[in-house]
Amino acid sequence: MNLILIGFRCAGKSSVGTYIAKRTRKEFIDCDDYIENRTHLAIREIFDIAGETHFRTLESGAIADLSKGDDRVIATGGGAVLRYKNITNLKRNGVVVFLDVEPESAWDRLRNDPKTERRRPPLTNQDPFLEIREQVEFRKPYYRSASDLTVKTDGKSVDEIVREILDYMKPYGYEEVDDGDAQPV
Repeated sequence: MNLILIGFRCAGKSSVGTYIAKRTRKEFIDCDDYIENRTHLAIREIFDIAGETHFRTLESGAIADLSKGDDRVIATGGGAVLRYKNITNLKRNGVVVFLDVEPESAWDRLRNDPKTERRRPPLTNQDPFLEIREQVEFRKPYYRSASDLTVKTDGKSVDEIVREILDYMKPYGYEEVDDGDAQPV
């Protein structure tokens, strides 16, 4: 069973996913990284060269491929939920967790994230904060309807978010691995 992280950009999907994968010894895959590695282009370049529709087609193909695996922690792009077939593919072999972030937090994180320039193209011609607020509100019903669990991320540490998700995921084999302090001789 895969653990799928959905939510708006800068909700913490990659940070939380990396941490969960490390603590459970599962494979972590960031869908945007997967697309960039396959196309040899940054997400922003794909948007600039071929447009959002083409990117969404690439994203759907990546999700279809990634969903075939098992015991993975997968962080999707923020807009993955906009296509019904993506959710169908992800839920086929996955538990979907919505990392719910408020627009103000997403804006603060976006401005301080080094990936923003390379990876996060504007989605509209609006003021960036107004765009975020509008897109978060527009997408929330999609995130909620697709998710098995919603975790609010505002005001929580990565560790608190990870703990909440791992508690929910225990029945699916997502147990924290205790490496212990002793080193083999």
